[in-house]
Amino acid sequence: MTEFSDKVAIVAGGALGIGRASARRLALGGASVVVCSDRKEQVGAAIEEFRKETLEVVGLEADVRVAADVKRLIDFAAESYGGVDVLVNSAGVQRYGTVVDTEEETWDEVIDVNLKGIYLTSKYAIPEMRKRGGGAIVNLSSVQAFASQKGVAAYTASKGGVNALTRAMALDHARENIRVNAVCPASVDTPMLRWTADLFKGDKSVEETIEGFGNMHPIGRVARPEEVAEVITFLASERASFVTGGEYKVDGGMLAALGVALPE
Repeated sequence: MTEFSDKVAIVAGGALGIGRASARRLALGGASVVVCSDRKEQVGAAIEEFRKETLEVVGLEADVRVAADVKRLIDFAAESYGGVDVLVNSAGVQRYGTVVDTEEETWDEVIDVNLKGIYLTSKYAIPEMRKRGGGAIVNLSSVQAFASQKGVAAYTASKGGVNALTRAMALDHARENIRVNAVCPASVDTPMLRWTADLFKGDKSVEETIEGFGNMHPIGRVARPEEVAEVITFLASERASFVTGGEYKVDGGMLAALGVALPE
């Protein structure tokens, strides 16, 4: 696979889950990839795995909420590899609560990581993309940008904001040959989902709880990170050269279903 040969990709939140799978897929396609996480040990573990596969992936510790960290990340990619062509925004956190019981600092954490982080990475990456004659940005959103479960006020608000910001960026930068799209998964077997499963498992095991999550999807299971990464890398590639401003569900049919059913 050589579709990303001579391309430079940044994956924010690329040390775990969907971000890690996306970084691997981009590198397998020939890209030089820079990943970041706010946890040094996660970056180290990811890079060690990528090096065993002889993939061109390097990592930095960087917090997407902090402008200086983000600028350092973008500058590192540009200085190391000559520019920036692809940006995947996969850094994210999930927290639970209504607006009444969500503490202000928790609200700020979710909005800052999930939404402000995209603003900051794009703010510094887009000027580098202009120098290359264009680029592609893929923002990781969620089915909860369209419909919500109970008790996820901050998370749902952040993902609705991601989709709105994606549309705005797509319009603002279309004439610069910079495409911007959002990918909206349902449940994916990531460390975040396993954290949620452990939080709500009750008397069940984590595996049993994840199986229960899977049964909520018409396809009958949760997604693998690699399945979402394939959609992300398609949108980042020249195969999607006329695709911008879109919101793409990777949800196993979840949002196609109504909450009522005829008796069998």
